[in-house]
Amino acid sequence: MLTPAARRPMVGNVTVQKKASISVPAKPVSVYDFRRPTTLAREHSRVLELACETFARQWGTQLTARVRAWSQVTFDQVLMQTYDDYASSLPATTAMVLCTLAGPFPKAVIQFPASAGLGWIDRMLGGTRPSTAPERRFTAVEQALIRQLMDDALDDLRYSFGSLLGAPIAVDAIHYNSQFAQAAASAELMIVSAFTIQVGEHTAPATVAIPAEALLGQLGETAPVDTPSEFSAMIRSQLAQVPVDVSVRLAPANVRPGAILNLAVGDILPLPHPHHRPLDVAVGGQPLARAALGAHGSRLACVVVETQEISR
Repeated sequence: MLTPAARRPMVGNVTVQKKASISVPAKPVSVYDFRRPTTLAREHSRVLELACETFARQWGTQLTARVRAWSQVTFDQVLMQTYDDYASSLPATTAMVLCTLAGPFPKAVIQFPASAGLGWIDRMLGGTRPSTAPERRFTAVEQALIRQLMDDALDDLRYSFGSLLGAPIAVDAIHYNSQFAQAAASAELMIVSAFTIQVGEHTAPATVAIPAEALLGQLGETAPVDTPSEFSAMIRSQLAQVPVDVSVRLAPANVRPGAILNLAVGDILPLPHPHHRPLDVAVGGQPLARAALGAHGSRLACVVVETQEISR
């Protein structure tokens, strides 16, 4: 229980507590080079997606024939990123098949888990039982078999990309450490496509990285940007094919709710539409014209007698 002295407010004694400062970590700032954008234009991305989907189908068919087991390759996504970002996203130990491109281009990369490659080799040599292989380097014989698979994959890649990949491409070497396999400079832009490979019951991720400068030149010619006038013409052409509901109606009448609730068979509702006035032709509730009643064969029809301007 408080005494009267304790209940009396204390004047002049104010206690100020210092709020503990909260340290907010600074956001990392990355330098963006506008001369070398790291994003794909939408029309370029669509062209690459179509090429990658074709490559996935071709690669899956080729794997089925080679490893003698049902195989399917599914395309996941395509993006543009620096080689350093691409290498950092890969596992530390993985199979990286470096491929040379004719001309002054960096090397392309086909990457997949080494364990998945060993599983393919096991099936190629007659193995049928599913087994989990370790992540290790390929032997000389295994490297020769993997090179054959990659040569076929590169043939499918050239076929799928067509004129986009004008430079000849060939297998160069196989590396197993994503941090030490220097296929390109750290800041080099790469077109990276991600896939999912299923061979029998085993599923493994895979990526294909191609230097951007080897593709972007051809992309500009393959997918030219439409002008604003062409966009307007395409929109008008599309809208002209969209079906709409057209109604012919009388002038509306204002009726009290009591009259509506007491409606019975035989009641008459007077409408404020003069008999000499044409009917309204409306599209989506918007009056566009006026028409007189008529007939077309055995069906009712209307004859447009007046059009109205639409205010925009």
